[in-house]
Amino acid sequence: MKIIITGTSSGIGKAIAEHYLRKGVPVVGIGRRHTINHANYQPVTCDLTDQNAIKELAVEEWISTEILLINNAGMLGTVKRLSDQDSPDINQVMALNVVAPALLMNKLARVCGDHSMALTVVNISSGAAKRAIPSWAAYCTSKAALEMLSETFYLEEQEKGRTTKVYCVAPGVVDTPMQAQIRSVDQADFAASATFHQYYENGELISPEMVAQKLDRLLAMPYSGMVSHSLRSVE
Repeated sequence: MKIIITGTSSGIGKAIAEHYLRKGVPVVGIGRRHTINHANYQPVTCDLTDQNAIKELAVEEWISTEILLINNAGMLGTVKRLSDQDSPDINQVMALNVVAPALLMNKLARVCGDHSMALTVVNISSGAAKRAIPSWAAYCTSKAALEMLSETFYLEEQEKGRTTKVYCVAPGVVDTPMQAQIRSVDQADFAASATFHQYYENGELISPEMVAQKLDRLLAMPYSGMVSHSLRSVE
């Protein structure tokens, strides 16, 4: 098996990559920065907001008997009410959170189909996909779109008679740089700011390493065909 993960420089992506590297699984990391130094880690530098750069990735070089694609890279975008933003960055948020996963799913599905390789796709989602949070318009929209992309892709693979497994996983409230970004926003721009400060101060954030362990356990379970999952329910 070979694992392809986007956004491995920090947070959840780095923890997942290191988790599988410890298990002896080769990892391809895609992103702008790389902080992992391991013999089985292959860094692939790519700006995932650049569609042309993604299209030029030589995914054929990553051929293995089984591919696990984990679309982890994501961005929160500007935390501010939409009508208060001078120049909304929704295009950039959608490019990284939705378009990049779609392009990688397209490329890997085609290569895996051509070479009879098993494919599993994990898209890292959020509770914000199912719950509107004021000042997170772009992020909530992008994660809701990612959920529907995942569901649709799974049904399409079923129509083609393929055994592709697809997961769209909400990890919970995790101690990552994104959480630090959330806490840095003034309450005047983000009404729920105090809640996220409380998560941090009360020790309610889970570690990226715990997310990696729970994801590994989820993927080890028999596949039920259910796409949307919350890691909160995984023991």
